[in-house]
Amino acid sequence: MADTIRLSRRNFIIGTGAAGLSIGILASCSGGSDDAPDADQAANAAPNPEVNAWVHVGNDDVVTIRIARSEMGQGTLTGLAQLVAEELECDWDKVVTEYPTPGENLARDRVWRDFSTGGSQGIRASVDYVREGGAVARVMLTQAAADQWGVPIGECSVSKGVITHGASGKELRFGEVADAASKLTPPTGVKVKDPSEWKLVGQPVLRLDTKEKVTGAQKYGADLQMEGMVNAAILQAPKRGATLASYDESAVTSMPGVRKVVRVDDRSVAVVADYWWQAKTALDALQVEWTDGEGSDYSSAAFDESLEEALTSDEAFVGNTAGDVDSAFSNAAQTVEATYRVPNQNHACMEPMNATAIWTEDKCEVWCPTQNGEAALGAASEAAGLPIEQCDVYKIHLGGGFGRRGMSDYVTQVVNIAKEMPGTPVKLLWSREEDMKHGFYHPTTQARCQGALDADGNLIGMKIRLAGQSILAGLMPQALMNGMDPYVFQGLLPSGMDARAEDQTLKYTFPALKVDHAMRNPPVRPGFWRGVNANQNAIYLECFMDEMAHAAGRDPLEFRLDYLKDSPQMAAVLNAVAEKSGWGSDDGKARGLCVFYSFGSYTAACAEVTVSDEGRLKIHRIVAATDPGYAVNPQQIDAQVAGSFVYGLSAALFEEITFENGEVQETNFDTYDSMRVRDMPEVETIVMPSGGFWGGVGEPTIAVAAPAVLNAIYAATGKRIRRMPVKDQDLRKA
Repeated sequence: MADTIRLSRRNFIIGTGAAGLSIGILASCSGGSDDAPDADQAANAAPNPEVNAWVHVGNDDVVTIRIARSEMGQGTLTGLAQLVAEELECDWDKVVTEYPTPGENLARDRVWRDFSTGGSQGIRASVDYVREGGAVARVMLTQAAADQWGVPIGECSVSKGVITHGASGKELRFGEVADAASKLTPPTGVKVKDPSEWKLVGQPVLRLDTKEKVTGAQKYGADLQMEGMVNAAILQAPKRGATLASYDESAVTSMPGVRKVVRVDDRSVAVVADYWWQAKTALDALQVEWTDGEGSDYSSAAFDESLEEALTSDEAFVGNTAGDVDSAFSNAAQTVEATYRVPNQNHACMEPMNATAIWTEDKCEVWCPTQNGEAALGAASEAAGLPIEQCDVYKIHLGGGFGRRGMSDYVTQVVNIAKEMPGTPVKLLWSREEDMKHGFYHPTTQARCQGALDADGNLIGMKIRLAGQSILAGLMPQALMNGMDPYVFQGLLPSGMDARAEDQTLKYTFPALKVDHAMRNPPVRPGFWRGVNANQNAIYLECFMDEMAHAAGRDPLEFRLDYLKDSPQMAAVLNAVAEKSGWGSDDGKARGLCVFYSFGSYTAACAEVTVSDEGRLKIHRIVAATDPGYAVNPQQIDAQVAGSFVYGLSAALFEEITFENGEVQETNFDTYDSMRVRDMPEVETIVMPSGGFWGGVGEPTIAVAAPAVLNAIYAATGKRIRRMPVKDQDLRKA
């Protein structure tokens, strides 16, 4: 443990920073933080007995389950609590959750394991140890009761938080034996239940955080208040690569409420005031000079041209190859070719980036919404200039994450500001414009797809050239494989290439195939964006499969199924959506299909659309099927699918980040639109857990919505939409 505590700040950040959010990809409540945990309160509180790290039980029988993963609307807290409660055999109506801190985690030799929440790993990467935690706690509580009665533990049973001695009929509640249980040595080798024994897991129980969110009681980071708190607004260099040259604070220091103007780092300046709007008003009046740097002349239009060149470049990293693709094209009776393009996109979380910090010479504490508590702790320690054991981070429910809050830039900033005001709570809140202009953007990419068909309309060869930015090259180049980013190929990888990416493999079996990537990295920060590279790869693959089916004169469903004979689970979800949506029916609606495997789950969608004579698109319904192996909470899966479709369709239809002269052009929701209620189709979800594996939910499902809609638009109009977003394109019938 001593070695863990003395871990250097720099190595800790390298180990858990950008890498933290991508763990899912690389390996691929009330939340105790509704109110900021005041340091004195935390020290003086009388905690409920800790049976083990996962389970605390009060004398009122309330079970507090401690969970390291972050809650950002996806229901992870409830799902993980279900897994613990299933093994614990407690009363679900008496379950609450709270976050431990990453500082506690390090001090206890990382007993809660990974604090990162991303890559659809929140539940599936925690399954084994959280279930074991619940099972061990159950045995300890039961043993405490058996000891009190003086009977063998094998004569006792547990149900809904009550321990019963079968022979005598005696009963004890968890709360009555929790203190005694907490003094026992945890047993080893405790077996968890077989899935056939589950009573709570697999049930559509209501989320634990619904009431607070519906009533408005839920507090997010932007809501946080502390006695003596001051507020900071920040301005960052508007151009890529630019740095802060100078500023004249004389005109703003006398403005109402202003406490201080702070040079945060070489790219940003902040104003601290009593209230945030005072800080923002003064910041707007601050005269700031910037120095241009590399990338300050960057434009999206110029980069698009470089991507077009890359589509035919001789140099590329090969991610997947099978058969003799050159021979297939030489012998083809017909070839098909199409080029697709997806733009940069921002995470656009409803809650802008924010964090609150208190810094002294001896301690630094941060309260923030983060997808990676350990990365935030590392960033806080580095900025504070203090050892990790003198810092801690208190997680707060996220008002949206989508990958953006796996980065800790805003944590570093707030600590830098707080250092200028020792002992004072400082809350940093970005404006919407800052949030839009300084994200970690989903990369813009293009794809050139080529298919070879024989005389009978059978696919005999396919080539996909991807061109664009590598997220790993930008955030964690140490993860590259001889310069190649394997995760550019999500959903297109061969099985067996890398165990960490086995959940991102191509499930079609093609006679000949070549997928490669011409890497082009612009001066734009890349980021892990919900679904990451699976989103555009699903568009490229599934829209092109549709194009080839039509070129061959074949039904798109039958065409796909011909190449899914080695993947019955993929065929099953595809057939399910086709049947449920009435594929082939003549009811005035056009339909489009998509099937894709990513993040360990099999997903499919069928979209039903109409397009008016004026070119107005109406998406009536999307039927979606998902097979995640095991379904912890079907109700949450249904909600996740619908929510992911909002995100995926917003990107496909409306969203685009563009750069001119190094500056982001879309700075608020008036220019970066999203799905409105009037646009949103009905979503019908088919949950098809086949068992035997743990797949993701929140990220794999997002990928299938856009291709299904794009293919349905073609069925309705005869027009192929190959450049995203769809907005402003002419959808009138060809």
